[in-house]
Amino acid sequence: MADFEYLHNMYDIRLRPRLLRSLMADRVPDEKRPLSSPLELSNVVSCIKLHKLLSETYPVKVDKSNFNDWKSAVDSWIERLLSLASSEMPDKCWAGVCLLGLTIQECSLDRFVASYSNWFQRLLVHLKPASGSHFIKVTACASLLDLFTRLGGIPNVKKEGTSLAGKLIQPILQLLSEDCSETVCEGVVDLLCTLITFFPSSIHHHYDNVEAAIASKIISGTCSTSVSKKFARGLAFLPKARSDADSWFSMMQKIIISINSNLNQAFEGLEGATKGTEVTAILVPPGKDPPPPLGGQSVLALNETTKRFWQLLTPRVSVLMQCCSMMLTNAYPVQVTVPIRPLLALVGRVMSVDGALCQTLMPILLVSQQLFLCSELPLLQLCSLDLLTSIIKGVGSQLLPHAADVVRLLTECFRRCALPDLRIKLYSIAQTLLISMGIGMALYLASEVLTNAFVDLKFTNHNSVISSFELLNSKKQRAVGPPSNQCKRKRGSEPQPLSAVDAEAEDQNINSTIPVSVQISALKALEALLTVGGTLRSECWRAQVDLLLITTASNAFDGFITFGEANALIADEPASIRADFQLAAFEALLASLLSPCGHRPPYLSQGLALFREGKREGGTRLAEFCAHALLALEPLIHPRALPLSSVAATNMGRKLDETTFSSGQKPGMPFLDERAGPSSSKSDDFYDALCSSWLKNSEEPESKDMNQAEEPGVTGVFGQGAAENVSGNREKGFEPGVFDKEMEKDKREGEFRTGIFDKEMENVGDRREKVFGTCNFEQEMMESEAEKGEKVFETSVLDKDVMENVEDKTEEVFGGDALDGNVVSRTGEPFSSKGFMVALSDSEPEPLPDIVDSDPDTD
Repeated sequence: MADFEYLHNMYDIRLRPRLLRSLMADRVPDEKRPLSSPLELSNVVSCIKLHKLLSETYPVKVDKSNFNDWKSAVDSWIERLLSLASSEMPDKCWAGVCLLGLTIQECSLDRFVASYSNWFQRLLVHLKPASGSHFIKVTACASLLDLFTRLGGIPNVKKEGTSLAGKLIQPILQLLSEDCSETVCEGVVDLLCTLITFFPSSIHHHYDNVEAAIASKIISGTCSTSVSKKFARGLAFLPKARSDADSWFSMMQKIIISINSNLNQAFEGLEGATKGTEVTAILVPPGKDPPPPLGGQSVLALNETTKRFWQLLTPRVSVLMQCCSMMLTNAYPVQVTVPIRPLLALVGRVMSVDGALCQTLMPILLVSQQLFLCSELPLLQLCSLDLLTSIIKGVGSQLLPHAADVVRLLTECFRRCALPDLRIKLYSIAQTLLISMGIGMALYLASEVLTNAFVDLKFTNHNSVISSFELLNSKKQRAVGPPSNQCKRKRGSEPQPLSAVDAEAEDQNINSTIPVSVQISALKALEALLTVGGTLRSECWRAQVDLLLITTASNAFDGFITFGEANALIADEPASIRADFQLAAFEALLASLLSPCGHRPPYLSQGLALFREGKREGGTRLAEFCAHALLALEPLIHPRALPLSSVAATNMGRKLDETTFSSGQKPGMPFLDERAGPSSSKSDDFYDALCSSWLKNSEEPESKDMNQAEEPGVTGVFGQGAAENVSGNREKGFEPGVFDKEMEKDKREGEFRTGIFDKEMENVGDRREKVFGTCNFEQEMMESEAEKGEKVFETSVLDKDVMENVEDKTEEVFGGDALDGNVVSRTGEPFSSKGFMVALSDSEPEPLPDIVDSDPDTD
C-alpha cells in the first residue's frame, strides 16, 4: 500500500526507491523484454545521476521502513544488472555491462567495498579474446576503468586492488597482440594507463612485454591519429610502473634514438653527413653502450619496403615526439635527469631541413621521395616545435644553462619559417619563453620578436607604422651585419626591430597577405614582451611599438586592417576570428599603457577612448576586457596620494611620534615625504649644517641675548644664511600683513601653550641627547626664554630646499596654500605658529618679512 501513498514533495525520501523500481519496470530490459533503443538507456543513466538513486544516503532522522525499502530497491537493481551482464544476447549483455559501470560510480562506499570483487569477475570474462563482440569489450574496459579508479582512492584496499590489477595484464597483452579494432585498442590503453597510475606494482613482471606491445603498435602505423596518441600516452606512462630515474631516462633514450634513426634515412642527401650522428653522440657518451632498441627485438623484426617507410615516416616520428612531450610535461614520482641537449639538437635538425638537396653531396633521393618529404616537412616541423614547447614547460628554470641554444634555435626558425602555422607556433614559443624565464630572456629575444611582429602587423595607410621602404632598408642593415663584439664577456645586444629578418622572408611578407591568426599570435608575443621587459633597453623600440599597438587596436575596433596596398575587412573573417583579433589587439594595448617607462604613456587618452567604446559592446568578451582595462588604468588617471609622514599642522601641541625616530629619522630634522623628498646629498648637507648650528649656539655664553643675532625675531637654528635671507627680503620691501595680525592676536589672547611646549621640549631634548650626544642647546634656549618672559611656539624645522623655493613647495612640504604671498595652513591658521621656531619679546612683535625665491648661497 506504500506505493499508493502520495509524496510530500520532490525531496521526499520515498521518491528514490519508487523511481528506481519504475525505471526497472519500464525502461531496463530483462529476460522477457528486449532493449528498445540505446537512447532509452541513456535516459535511464541521466535520471539515476540526477536524482542519486543509488547513493543510499539518508537524513539524520529517517523511518526504518524507508531505509529498508531503498536498500531493497538497490539490491533488486544490482541483481537485474548481473543477470543482464551474463546474458547471451549481445544487446542485453552490453546494457548490463554499461549499467554496471554506472553502478560502480554511483553506489555507496559500503556497497562498493562489499561487492567490487564479484563485479570484477563478471567484467573480466568479457575481456577474453574469444568472447563477446567488440562493443562489449570496449564497454567492459570502460567499466573496469571506473572500478580501478574508485578502488585506487581507497587506501585500505590497495593490496587487493594490486592483486586484481595483475590479473588484467595478460588479457590486455592478448588484446594488443591480436588484430583488434581501434576502439578496443583505445579502451585497452586507457585501462592500462589507469593501472599504471593507481597500481604500478602490478606491471613490474610484465614491463618489457607491455613496452614491446605498445611500441609495435606505434611503429606499425596502422592506427589513426587519435589512437596513436593514446599509445604515446601509454608508452610515456610506462616508466611510472618502476618509478625510478633510470627507467625514465632509458625510455627517453630509446625514443630519441628511434626518432633519429628514422630521420637518418629520411634526410639522407638533404643535410650534412654528420648531422645524424651528432644527436646520438650527445645522448650516448663515448665508452658507453647504447640502450636496447625501443620495444626490443620484436620491433626490429618488422620488415618494410621503401614505399612503406615513406608512408609511415610522419605518423611514426610524430607519435614518438608526442611521447617525449608527454614524458616531459607529466609528473613523475622521482627526480630525473632530462637530456636537454639531445632534445634541442633533435629539434634543430628537423627545423634546419627545408627540402633542398645538399650541394656537397650526390643526390640520393628520388624525385618522388623529395616531393613526398617536402609535403610532410611542415607536419614534422610542427611536431618538433611542440616538443620544444614541452621542453620549455617541463624543464622550467633548469633550461637556463641552455637558454642561449634555445634563443639561437628560435632565431633561426623565425628566419626560415614562412608558413602561417609555423609562425603561430614560433610566436607561442616566444611568449612562453618570455613569461617563464623573465626579463633576462626578454633582453636577448626582444629583437627577433619585434622584427617579426612589425613585419606581420605592418600598415601602409595614413596611420602607417612601418612601410615597405623601411623593410627594404632593414635588408640593407642585415647585409652589413651587426658589429662584432670583441669582449670576452657576452653582452646583450640592443634590440633592432627592423634589422633581423631574412631578406627572402621580407620580400615574401611585403607582397603577401598576413593571416589574421598570425597577427593574433604576434600581438600576444608583443604583450608578453611589454609585460616582462617593457623598460629594459627599450628606448630604441618602445615608441614604435606603442604607436603600432594603438594603430592596430584602432583599426581592429573600426573593423578593418590594411595589408600592404590591399584593404581587408575584419568583417569578412568568421565572427570568432574577428573577436579574437580585437581582443588580442586590446590586450596588447593595455600592456603598452601599463608597461613601465620613463614618461607618461603617450597614447593614454586614445586608449581610454577605445576602452570606453569597447565597454559599450555589451555581452562580448571585448566588453568584459575593456571594463577590466579601465579599472587597471584608474591609477594612471587618478594617482593615489598617500598622507605625508610629517606631523599634522593642525595639532600645534601634539607629541612627536616616536616611531618616526625609530625608523631612522634624526630628531629635530624636517619630516620629509619619502616619495618626493630631496636627494640624499642635499639632505646630508642640510643635516650637517643644522647640527653645526646647534653646537655653535650651545657654546655661546648664557648671557648672550638671542634677540641680538643678525636679524631680530629669528633664532639661530637656521645659521647665518637664514638671517641674511630674511634681511635681504626686508630690504626688498616684502611686508606680510597677515602674519603681524595673527601673531598680535595670539599674543593678546595668550594662547601660546607654553606649558605643553616645555614638556615637549624636554622629551625632544632627551631624544637628541641619545642621538647626538650631550647638547645644551634646548636647555640654554629655554633658560634664556624664561629670563626674558618670552613665549615660544612649537614648530618644525624647514628644509634647505624649502627655504630656496617656498612658494613652489609650500603645499608639498607644509600642507598649506600660498595666498597673496602669505603662507597659510589648510585650516586657516597662520603658518607662523607652526612653521618656524621664533622668539617674541614682550613688546610689539616684530613683523616677519616675506620669503624671496632666491638662492641663499648667492650674494
